[in-house]
Amino acid sequence: MDDFAIPSPKFIIAGRLQRDYIITPKGKSLEDVPGGNLLYAATGLAIWGGNTGLISRVGQDYPQEWIRQIAGYRMDVRGIQIAPESIDLRFFVAFDDSESRYYDNPISHYARLGLPFPKNLLGYTPTVLKTDNKQKPTPLTIRLDSIPNDYFEAGALLLCPLDFHTHTILPVHLRQGNIHTVILDPAFSYMQPANWNELPLIIKDLTAFLVSEEKLRNFFQGRSDNFWEMAEMITGYGCEIVVIKRGRQGQMVYDKPGNNRWIIPPYPVRIANPLGAGDAFCGGFLAGFQKTFSPLEAALYGNISASIVIEGNGAFYGLDVLPGLAQYRLDALREMVQRA
Repeated sequence: MDDFAIPSPKFIIAGRLQRDYIITPKGKSLEDVPGGNLLYAATGLAIWGGNTGLISRVGQDYPQEWIRQIAGYRMDVRGIQIAPESIDLRFFVAFDDSESRYYDNPISHYARLGLPFPKNLLGYTPTVLKTDNKQKPTPLTIRLDSIPNDYFEAGALLLCPLDFHTHTILPVHLRQGNIHTVILDPAFSYMQPANWNELPLIIKDLTAFLVSEEKLRNFFQGRSDNFWEMAEMITGYGCEIVVIKRGRQGQMVYDKPGNNRWIIPPYPVRIANPLGAGDAFCGGFLAGFQKTFSPLEAALYGNISASIVIEGNGAFYGLDVLPGLAQYRLDALREMVQRA
């Protein structure tokens, strides 16, 4: 990727790349487009500036032109590992007009709207709700020996939802360098009650744990239904900050060192496509935290990143907005924060 040479990255994001098939809330079909939590998180960070190194793993059938497209946005793609075999990275999601999500039975959703069914989606089986096998790496588990050496000189790492193995070994590996900030968004595949004793292995020594309401409820079922109590228990595992992402209800932020609790409403926008909002939030959070080292400011940055991404379609939409828009929204959002 010499045509897009950029300085060694200051931020590292590890996540998943996908080939997305999306039916938007307005019934628009997006077929075989670049997606995955890695791209939305990287966009959420790039809205605020900063060069980012990407870590992911794809099969040899992943479109090489997409990797060149990513590099064209001044993102460092040297950490994208290409496996010697083909890997099915298809992902389907359909939204209805209430923005509820459906991951299975894609044929019925295309038929409901009278849309032609994409031939490349034949034989698709959703994997989003499968449970991790903690004893066995997957084809997408990051291989440590393929990470560029200068990635170790970055100061901060964001881990998007990935498999259990990657989330346990990658932070330890990269901390051998200059990484001092580690932020993690857990995968639903291991946020299960049966993993109660294993989760501390992932949470220990994190700077921030950014988790969706759905994942947190699922993990704590039968133990607690109070979000602040859950957040306190999570920080008891050795993490400083917990942010609970609640979609249209915004975010709850718990800062253990400062003993602070904040509630942030979502910045009001017209939603075109909700996909990637939580990932963009995480990218924005990382940018804000490295700039201010304030949990509240970081969450505000993330909130604004999400608000921009969901106004359009595609993982790169947020990179083409008007200069100054993010800062304008950030200043307005500060006035809406409430203490809990």
